[in-house]
Amino acid sequence: MPETTRRAIRAAIETADVKDGATLSFHHHLRNGDDVMRQVLADCAVLGLRDLHIAPSSLFPCHEALIPFLRDGVVTRITTSYMTGPLAEAVRAGVLPHPVQLQSHGGRAAAIASGRLPIDAAFIAAPAVDAAGNLSGAVGPSACGPLGYAMVDAEHARHVVAVTDHRCEAVPRVCIPAAQVDQVVEVAQIGDAGQIASGTTGRAPSDKGRVIAELTARLIAVSGLLRDGFRFQTGAGATSLAVAHALAPEMAARGIVGDFAAGGITGALVDMFRAGLFRGLRDVQAFDLAAVRSYAEDAAHLAMSAEEYASPERPDCIAKQLDVMILGAAEIDADFNVNVTCASDGRIIGGSGGHADTAAGASLPIVTTPLQAAGRPKLVEALTCLTTPGKTIGALVTEAGIAIHPSRPDLIKAAQKAGLPLKSFEDLRRIAGPCDTSGRGQGRVIAESLSPTGHVLDQVRIP
Repeated sequence: MPETTRRAIRAAIETADVKDGATLSFHHHLRNGDDVMRQVLADCAVLGLRDLHIAPSSLFPCHEALIPFLRDGVVTRITTSYMTGPLAEAVRAGVLPHPVQLQSHGGRAAAIASGRLPIDAAFIAAPAVDAAGNLSGAVGPSACGPLGYAMVDAEHARHVVAVTDHRCEAVPRVCIPAAQVDQVVEVAQIGDAGQIASGTTGRAPSDKGRVIAELTARLIAVSGLLRDGFRFQTGAGATSLAVAHALAPEMAARGIVGDFAAGGITGALVDMFRAGLFRGLRDVQAFDLAAVRSYAEDAAHLAMSAEEYASPERPDCIAKQLDVMILGAAEIDADFNVNVTCASDGRIIGGSGGHADTAAGASLPIVTTPLQAAGRPKLVEALTCLTTPGKTIGALVTEAGIAIHPSRPDLIKAAQKAGLPLKSFEDLRRIAGPCDTSGRGQGRVIAESLSPTGHVLDQVRIP
């Protein structure tokens, strides 16, 4: 990094009056391409700051560069909604003295807005800053789409620093108004937008995934929810995204026009919108570059803050307006409880993100998953970690059939009438095969899985 850039960031940290023990927030709209967090924390280390609490909306493999700051005591606390990769492995090995707090996206927004998670300084990776000082994710070499998670930080943080690699006269979409920004710092590069479509968002569905998607589309079709004004969201997994492709012809054949598709917007949802199947898109973050381009070009592709998207303290949040939500699972048990936080061997591989938020809010949350992954059954007797309570799940769709939660007798009746392949959870688990439930650690607590309202659902321990 050029020395002038390092001095600029360092000066911004000093101007923000960051002290030992401060809470710093960051966002993940560049996903595995983010580089702002590393740059800021490197200068925090140079300035001799210690015991920092970082509150990024999510953490990815690219954040391996943060591990030295954890080992050196620059960072001693983390609050986030999702983490995976080498940094998550370092946490599991016990590098932090305090347990990571794994919130949901809506839970994070509510905690910040209410003051339960006070932010001393928010460092916002801004793909573009216009002449008036407004921030946008719509344009620039690192364009990433809406800055929905950063919007909450900007509104409530004590001090807001925009870090950008692109200044321009005007932007087509303002995500964060200049009035909420205290400083703008220019750097050579805030990250690599080419890494936005990473992890599960960058994979094509398997043959089993396509079967699951077709069954899911058929289940939605008989649910009574597929009608004009339909409100829909998919998760980020390859199978979840395939459901959008499977549902599009069903909607077109029936002449149905939905109110909106929400997310995490993907190219699949953009295609449905541009085909006239939805009147608009409600977007908290772009999951791929097609969604980034749509946000810059399509007037009905609207940004929303994480608070508007999923805060449990907002009765009008988008999550509570959804008809159908498509979710993934690392594990699911007989009570339909879901784990998307840990692998069966105990590794931290994610976190709730919007999983628990939308499951609690949608009329019909559907978990889509193959029976096995990497040779391990995903239908288990006991979860490695609880992320989303089963009482909020409506149905489970696998390549071998559909299990519907017993609290949904009307859906069971409609699915039976339509000839869908219904099975009990126990039947599906027998097909999946015996499971190893030895992944739960027995040592010190290194992370806590929190509900959207902030209470502890489960704990992750050192092996």
